[in-house]
Amino acid sequence: MKIPKRLHPLVEDGLIDKIICQLQSGKEAQVYMVRCGGIVRCAKVYKEANKRSFKQAVQYQEGRSARNSRRNRAMQKRTSYGQKESEQAWLSAEVDALYQLAAAGVRVPQPYGFVDGVLLMELITDSEGHAAPRLSEVSFSPELALEYHDRLISDVVRMLSAGLVHGDLSEFNVLVDPHGPVIIDLPQAVNAAGNNNAPMMLARDVNNMSTYFGRYAPELLSSAYAKEIWSYYEAGTLHPDIKLTGKFSESTVAADVDDVLKVISAAEAEEMDRRRREQEAREQE
Repeated sequence: MKIPKRLHPLVEDGLIDKIICQLQSGKEAQVYMVRCGGIVRCAKVYKEANKRSFKQAVQYQEGRSARNSRRNRAMQKRTSYGQKESEQAWLSAEVDALYQLAAAGVRVPQPYGFVDGVLLMELITDSEGHAAPRLSEVSFSPELALEYHDRLISDVVRMLSAGLVHGDLSEFNVLVDPHGPVIIDLPQAVNAAGNNNAPMMLARDVNNMSTYFGRYAPELLSSAYAKEIWSYYEAGTLHPDIKLTGKFSESTVAADVDDVLKVISAAEAEEMDRRRREQEAREQE
């Protein structure tokens, strides 16, 4: 097939030998099957910001930062330079997440490099070597549905234990190879500790899995894995090998309003002090 414009530099540099076919065109990227030497891999070509249809990018970018303080300030002020840096942070988020999650034992595609907005990574295949189907394309027995649900919830726990939330996990972002489910599409992965939307995103990810597998194993529809997982995370006791029950009891203890107000006041004072220090540092630059 004709070489897409964005893949020309990788072909010219010898990183890709042949474009075999297009596998997918999604809201933030196009994915191609490519040959690299004697190995068939994926090339994920991210769309430019003005061509992406991912409407909630700002919500996902909260908590992402550059290592350079000047870049961070520009990103926060959304200057033209800051927007460029924010775009770069968005583009590099998936490859960073893939390396981090693979190290944490989560089943994700192996990344092989990120060049000019193109991510080269492992092609997940079925038993015959064809591109693996999505979870949405596979039917399950009740027993296998429970097994796959358990495996994916375990991967969600490993993710959160590593400090990340997928943020867009569904039956359309999981592939199924001969060894089970593989989680894909991670450019919107968020820092659990740095994003105020992380609890909501985790709940959505987990509930999407329970709802999908609940078609085959209805008992999953009444489970409360999301609340259980987040409660362990908030308490600092979550770890990759934790045994979950899928049950959660809401606290019946009334909140101490005075203590809550004291915490809020202390946080406000700390934030004002932080801003003062930043202002002083900028004035000294």
